[in-house]
Amino acid sequence: MKKAPCCEVNETHPEQIERVKNRLPDEDTLFALADLYKLFGDSTRLRILYVLLDTELCVCDIAELLGMTVSAISHQLRLLKQAALVKYRKSGKSVLYSLADSHVQTILAQGMEHITE
Repeated sequence: MKKAPCCEVNETHPEQIERVKNRLPDEDTLFALADLYKLFGDSTRLRILYVLLDTELCVCDIAELLGMTVSAISHQLRLLKQAALVKYRKSGKSVLYSLADSHVQTILAQGMEHITE
């Protein structure tokens, strides 16, 4: 594997370092962000988010659409709900899931745009 290009001279730029330090999020925030992105690292969870892009569905519908068990979908929805990526509402005897907000749509759209450039 090829190494990334490096400077020919080992010298730092204190002004730039200080400017970047001032805008760098704290460790707890970065850990929380990393945990969020880990959820997007699973194709099943991505598929669930995509089927919820413009509609709300119950667990049974999502399981049918994705060819998976209700139990498997329910487990993934629990993780997505804990991360505030999906929300649910009860309608009679059904529980309908949808994306939590437009941020989730934006994350999916920007990720897709990035990989298809």
